[in-house]
Amino acid sequence: MNIDLSLCIAGMCLVTLLPRVLPVTLLAGRTLPPLLERWLSFVPVSVLAALVAPDLLLSQDRLNLSTDNFFLIAAVPTLLVSWYKKGSLSVALAVGMGTVALLRHYWV
Repeated sequence: MNIDLSLCIAGMCLVTLLPRVLPVTLLAGRTLPPLLERWLSFVPVSVLAALVAPDLLLSQDRLNLSTDNFFLIAAVPTLLVSWYKKGSLSVALAVGMGTVALLRHYWV
């Protein structure tokens, strides 16, 4: 194996591993201030919103809020079921995928 390739792979492993291991090792056994804990509790929701929003709102790199945006329409019943069924990811996924499938099949 080429030394450059080996160094590249080792560097990628290090860059991937450090952000995961350092916080765990440095913060083990410590209590965080309540404000920081509250702030960190919003990180997963924010990341999920940042990943999902472009797929819901953009079509061909343009904002699409029309009735032709099946993903945006399917988000409404999916969010309602998610809110009602609190924590049931499989049901929410089934509703979302089923709604998109029905819209694609029956929408003219």
